[in-house]
Amino acid sequence: MPNSIDGKGEILDELSNTAERKVTVRIDSKLLAEAESADPNAKGGKKTAGEELRRVIATVGKRGEPGEHTRCVVSVSMLTEGWDANNVTHILGLRAFGSQLLCEQVVGRGLRRRDYTPNKETGLLDAEYVDVYGIPFSIIPYKGRAVHQKAPEDKPKHRVWAIPDRAEWEMKFPLVKGYTFGSGGRGLLTCEVDKIEALAVSPKIEPTGAFLKPMAGIQEQDTPGVTPFGYEHQTREQYHANTHYQTILFQITQKIVDDILSASEGGSSKKAKVMRLYSRHHLFPQVFRFVTEYVSRRVNLNGQDEREIGLQSYSERIIERVRESIYPDTEQGEPPLLPILDRYRPMGTTEKVDFTTTRPVVPTARSHINLVVLDSDWEKAAAAALDACPLVDFFARNDHLGLVIPYQHMGQDHDYSPDFLVQLKSKRRVLLEIKGYEVFDADKNAAKFTAARRWATAVNNLNDEDFGQWGLAVVREEDMSDLLPALEKAAQGG
Repeated sequence: MPNSIDGKGEILDELSNTAERKVTVRIDSKLLAEAESADPNAKGGKKTAGEELRRVIATVGKRGEPGEHTRCVVSVSMLTEGWDANNVTHILGLRAFGSQLLCEQVVGRGLRRRDYTPNKETGLLDAEYVDVYGIPFSIIPYKGRAVHQKAPEDKPKHRVWAIPDRAEWEMKFPLVKGYTFGSGGRGLLTCEVDKIEALAVSPKIEPTGAFLKPMAGIQEQDTPGVTPFGYEHQTREQYHANTHYQTILFQITQKIVDDILSASEGGSSKKAKVMRLYSRHHLFPQVFRFVTEYVSRRVNLNGQDEREIGLQSYSERIIERVRESIYPDTEQGEPPLLPILDRYRPMGTTEKVDFTTTRPVVPTARSHINLVVLDSDWEKAAAAALDACPLVDFFARNDHLGLVIPYQHMGQDHDYSPDFLVQLKSKRRVLLEIKGYEVFDADKNAAKFTAARRWATAVNNLNDEDFGQWGLAVVREEDMSDLLPALEKAAQGG
């Protein structure tokens, strides 16, 4: 239960009952002065009591310290210089004021800002207020809320930061902008087709026909006219009759090779993020083999014509999945895939985390960061499960860390932020993703996880002690029942 500190008198006995435990501490300034003095004649009992009292008031709100549970401070006299608490919200002026300076000093005790994060919309700091009663404001220039203005929502603010005493749990990670093949290879590639996410053709989702109306001249939107042309029905059968299956495979292969070579020429595309390969005629037959194997073994046509994969919704996904699963063939002596780090900020760390939030939080037991911010119910369950998991050494919520993994889905660039970073007792590190029972966008999730595995592969090839060796674990149940099996698999390199 919380303590309260009263600014007069002496130390009181603890008051307790069966319902709650409440401690009141009175601060005797003379007792504190005696405790801090070097007077050899000071009474041992009072000096010891003073030292204990000093520890209480010097550790207000600090976990594991005597002042941990103190929540309220009441001063009979004005709090003097050196008191710098930024969470004062109310000031009651219950004494006589003899000067304007004294009024200003009292009000100043509530004017320490809590949050220095600019508002994303305005770029300015949000206004913060303190409620002051009993102070004669007629002699103090001030600016307060408008009389009829609704008071802003006064949610408690929590400071989320890296605790210095937990520095041994610091996690470092690279900030990756792209990928490259090492120089000196022969351009030999490999692709584990059976590990690529499968794809299913869905005839009930994709339209089987379309009606087109030819246009002539210019037509205003607000004054539609009647054209002399009728509608022309375009069907899937016409598309099948005019398209060869082999042509579709060639076009998919060509697009993958183009993406690879565009990156090798120094382009800024996020599509392939692979550089320094050899000529097109050297790449094409290798990529064509990967595409053919993927379509024959991992694409479920559901009884539809094989040329359905030529539709953009399918061909785009085939291109992205096969392309992101192509690696240098290190078994044939090729240089491994390596990450391209951000030149301005190559490394991120939990040490830099320090922000305030009004969102709900829960404390951590095995994390460099003191709190886990709760955006939904599962973060609380995940933090508790990680704190209790026997495989986990320490972890960090990926909030304000800056760890994002670029990926592409349906031709659009995206960034993926894993939910947690976990270090296992085996020293292996894991990108942990939490998913509910229902996964609404399986294709997009597949693109995220493929990009995460590519990130981990490239980072592991650095063999950097600060970054460590990484894997990916996906927990799909909200009750965390599959957390332990997922981490066991990740610990084995799965």
